[in-house]
Amino acid sequence: MGPLSQCETVPFQFMEVAPENWIPMGGRLGREFRRFTERFPFVCHGLSLSLGGPHPLDFELLAAVKRFLDEHQIRCYTEHLSYCSDGGHLYDLMPIPFTGEAVRYVADRIRQVQAFLERPIGIEHVSYYTPPGGPAEMTELEFIRAVLEEADCGLLLDVNNAYVNGINHGYDPYRFIDGLPGERICYVHIAGHYDEAEDLKVDTHGSAVIEPVWSLLEHTYQRFGVLPTLLERDFNFPDNDTLFAELSRIGATQRQTEGQARKSGRSSA
Repeated sequence: MGPLSQCETVPFQFMEVAPENWIPMGGRLGREFRRFTERFPFVCHGLSLSLGGPHPLDFELLAAVKRFLDEHQIRCYTEHLSYCSDGGHLYDLMPIPFTGEAVRYVADRIRQVQAFLERPIGIEHVSYYTPPGGPAEMTELEFIRAVLEEADCGLLLDVNNAYVNGINHGYDPYRFIDGLPGERICYVHIAGHYDEAEDLKVDTHGSAVIEPVWSLLEHTYQRFGVLPTLLERDFNFPDNDTLFAELSRIGATQRQTEGQARKSGRSSA
């Protein structure tokens, strides 16, 4: 946070944190974080709720999350459409089987979370590298759409995850994004990934965004309109100039899409 606190102007509209990382933070770091939430709009993206997990929801964690969201006036709370615990944390986000039973199970848990927090939440489709256990009854897209409808919740659209999963599992990420319910999108993630092999990409948030993912983001805006978009970078941070250039490209892509939409509107008038 140090370098950012010295910047008078920044090329982003909002910031995102994992509440689990900041809920226990007090002292100097807690005060500094408070100054940031007073200066910038923030959203929260949870890591450990394990919406698809076999064990009961952690309402002690949810109570702490609710206090945190209220204290810092967090604008949106999202979690992963996955599970990450089974008697202990797995330190990875595991995909949920694409079945009707899983749809009903996880949607019920999402509704419980929304009722407890007294606000809607969004869910993010995760990257995955082997098919979820058991025979699939539907596609990933059909599964996501069914959960969103059954739970009546929002969607955090991760453009890089769509690209990575498309390569890893042999589907068209453009068609995947086109099939999502745009009215449920809360905001968008974009990130870099690691090329393990030509047909295996790993979502790492540790490298620059590649051109095919930028193109997919542009398509997303053309499909649904300009959406709030967050650049994820968890490690291997470049210098501020390089990082800010990526952030500025998001804004430039948004402005370009808006300009094209205005021009198209004038042409059809």
